[in-house]
Amino acid sequence: MAEYKLEVMTGQWECAGTFDHILVTLIGSQGQSDTTDLDNWGVDFKTGMNDTYTVKTKASLGKLLLVKVEKNPRFLFGDDEWFCSKITVSTPEGESLLFPCYQWLSNNELVELRGGKAMKASEDEHPLLIEHRRKELASKKSIFQWASSNERLPQHSSFSSKKVPAEIRLSKSRIKEFESALSSGALELKWKGMLGNEQSWKTIEDIKTIFKDRKTEMSEYVAEHWKEDDFYGSQFLNGINPCLIKRCSELPPNFKVREEMVKPYLEIGMPLYNEFMRGNMFLYDLKILSGMPGKLYHGKELQVPAPLCLLYLNPEKKLVPIAIQVHQEPSEENPIFLPSDSETDWLLAKIIVKNAEMMTHQAITHLKNTHFLSEVWAMSLLRNFPLIHPIYKLVIPHFRWILHVNTQARELLLGPSGSFALSSVGVDGTLELMARAQDELTYTSLCLPDDIRSRGLESIPDFYYRDDGLKIWDIIHKFVLAVVRHYYRSNNEVVRDSELQAWIQEIFTRCFLGKKSSGCPEAFRNVEEVVKFITMVIFTVSAQHAAVNNGQFDYQMFVPNGSLLLRKPSPTAKGQTSTATILETLPNIGETVMTATVLYALTLNYSDSVPLGSYPDERFQEPVVKQIMKQFQEDLADLSNVIKDRNAKLGVPYKYLDPSQVDSSIIK
Repeated sequence: MAEYKLEVMTGQWECAGTFDHILVTLIGSQGQSDTTDLDNWGVDFKTGMNDTYTVKTKASLGKLLLVKVEKNPRFLFGDDEWFCSKITVSTPEGESLLFPCYQWLSNNELVELRGGKAMKASEDEHPLLIEHRRKELASKKSIFQWASSNERLPQHSSFSSKKVPAEIRLSKSRIKEFESALSSGALELKWKGMLGNEQSWKTIEDIKTIFKDRKTEMSEYVAEHWKEDDFYGSQFLNGINPCLIKRCSELPPNFKVREEMVKPYLEIGMPLYNEFMRGNMFLYDLKILSGMPGKLYHGKELQVPAPLCLLYLNPEKKLVPIAIQVHQEPSEENPIFLPSDSETDWLLAKIIVKNAEMMTHQAITHLKNTHFLSEVWAMSLLRNFPLIHPIYKLVIPHFRWILHVNTQARELLLGPSGSFALSSVGVDGTLELMARAQDELTYTSLCLPDDIRSRGLESIPDFYYRDDGLKIWDIIHKFVLAVVRHYYRSNNEVVRDSELQAWIQEIFTRCFLGKKSSGCPEAFRNVEEVVKFITMVIFTVSAQHAAVNNGQFDYQMFVPNGSLLLRKPSPTAKGQTSTATILETLPNIGETVMTATVLYALTLNYSDSVPLGSYPDERFQEPVVKQIMKQFQEDLADLSNVIKDRNAKLGVPYKYLDPSQVDSSIIK
């Protein structure tokens, strides 16, 4: 007689427990156990509980290969779903094996779990395990199927939000908190008479009264300082879209800024040419919006500016705007606005730039380049790796709920009455904007060190997105390198791993649309290519998403500092504007508060967030990898302390890349 001790952990999620029968069969190299109903005295499988059971066999099963788990209903009606986190089995030979599960089981559902150390396909020798691997991948490919709604955009999952598989479904608590954030905000705004109100704001000060309690230190700072040029300039570095500004050595030919226009803002006695040579001039060029049709608004097509903004790093080392051209093509009806113009002329020019920035931020920097790209990476991971593969174990925690989040985004944000329907370009224009950006997408633009170098931003001072981001990149790279090298001792092992190669090949075709010009690897040739790519993936879904998502309410709740919609065309001459013009140009009351409510829900700190470096799901059994993960956590904690110390000395702290505030995956 042999005894196997099973420790079964039920998930922490709301309603994760079950009253149903849980049946287990152990499968070894020398036979299998009888199917055993796991049943102790009292209530089994309560949420968050570890339960211990004994499975008896007539003799040892040899090397334990698989654990088969079935859930059968105890009652006639209803489906009491159960979330099985993991099963740890202690064998008669004294071996302890981890069998990760981390998925929901419904009535009469069966899963076969593999345990022990992570294994590549070439390392599987037992015929049963080889067949199990084959069947698992075939099943995954039948479940996770590709769909495409626009041939110019990355492909995505075929799921609707109501038919997302249980294993990748958002937690019930997360859904409740999100819905509560939206409904409570809408209720407050309806009570105030703001929701659905089509009137223009009467004063700029009135915009500050949107919410009574939903304010942050930063949102209040923005509302007080939005007019200041140095604060405006700092947002190109440390706001929510720090990804477009570039150092320039000369102006593009369509931006006809003359020396006498900007001389008053330059260092005394320093010609404009010299400031270009000294590296003090920077360009924010929204040419991607050029020729974009606006949506119909009350029967008229809205104008969509594609502005250029010249910024100067002044002797006080402050980045300030010194010239703005609202449209790409120079003409007498497209003047270059300057800080010396009337206050409202200059403010409106800056608002127009911010409108263009917000549209590109939401459509490209945020939605496409974090959410939609990472969905492809996740889909390909789920389709091409079995759960036992080391790369799957390494990367899957960073794709926690991305497929469900994105199906909701496509249905809600890109729906007929979603947030993008409120923008100047509407939903169709947003999709076109994303497609234009996809045409220009490069692999290096997603790799922060390469991107910073290509934009010439290595030395500009007070660029905290760069400083914190590069440190996080290096920490992630160090972590990934240690894990990958543990499993791939040579470049040849990389080349021979068919599952790894299938992953990157599918990403090349489904994400980068097979474009060699993108620079995305079509295949992995060595360890460093794998390490860099996985570093990019983890950085994008954690740090990059935090940088471009978490500050949205802070910086855009106050609509003059960033609006998706402008209702009036830009002025065709100087001296035509007033405060009334600005208020008529900004969204009306109802449009403003609707966007503010969504931004609040998108940036809320949810109770089931998992910070970068935390791994509540135990997938690796190997002590070496667990030590590598511990070092990763310590490195992130050290960086968090450094950032907190720096922020304590700053008038405007930059918190978005503090590792303690960065989610490990995209969950909002």
